Amino acid sequence: MRFDNFIQVAGIRDRAEAELLVKCGVRYLGFPLRLPVHEEDISEREASAIIGTLRSPACGVLITYLDRAGDIIEFCTSLGVSVVQLHGDIEPAELRRIKKHQPALTVIKSLVIGQHPIDHLLDILEHTTPYVDAYLTDTFDPETGASGATGRTHDWRLSRQLVRQSSRPVILAGGLNPANVRGAILAVRPSGVDAHTGLEDASGRKSEANVMEFVSEARKAFRILRETAGAR
Repeated sequence: MRFDNFIQVAGIRDRAEAELLVKCGVRYLGFPLRLPVHEEDISEREASAIIGTLRSPACGVLITYLDRAGDIIEFCTSLGVSVVQLHGDIEPAELRRIKKHQPALTVIKSLVIGQHPIDHLLDILEHTTPYVDAYLTDTFDPETGASGATGRTHDWRLSRQLVRQSSRPVILAGGLNPANVRGAILAVRPSGVDAHTGLEDASGRKSEANVMEFVSEARKAFRILRETAGAR
C-alpha cells in the first residue's frame, strides 16, 4: 500500500455520506468504532455493510482504540477491512503479534500531540517502526480527554519533527479543514492528511463543498511538494 498523497476522511455516518466522499475523490474512508470518549457515528453492522460495497480505489479504514492483537485482528476480519488505524496506546509486543498473524493487514499507529511529550512519541517511533506501516499525528483535547475528532490543531512543528524522524510515512490530522490544509501540508510535509469534523456542516454531516475544496487544496499542496522535491 502506498501512502503518497493519502487523503482520508473519517466519521462516515451512512451509505449516502460514503458515496459522497468517494464521488469527491476521497480514497480512504475512516470508521471510528469502539471508542472510549466519543459516540460512534454508525453501528458496526452498518459500517461493515458500507465497507462491503466499496470498490477500488476506495478503501474502508477501521479506527479503533483496541489494544490486543487478537481483538484487533478479529474486528478487522468481521468488518472486512485491510487497513486499521490504532488510535490508543498499544504495546509493541501486540503490534508484533498483529504482523506475525496478519501480515497483510496495513497498520497505522497514531501519535497524539499533547497527550504525551514529544520525547515519548519519539520513543514510540523507535520501538514500533518494525511493526507499523505508517503513523498519524493527531491532537489531544485535555478538556474532554479525546485524542481525535477534537476539531483542534496542534503545534505543527512537532508533527514536522516526527516526519523527519520517522522512516515510515506520517499522516497529519487534527483540526484540518479546507482553509488550512494546504498550509499544514507545506509546513509539515506529511505523506497524507486526515480530516473529520472540519468538513462537517451545521447538521454534523460532511458538506460536499467542504470535501471538494479540502481534496483540491490537499492535492495542490502535495503537487507543490513534488515539484519542490524535483527541483532540488
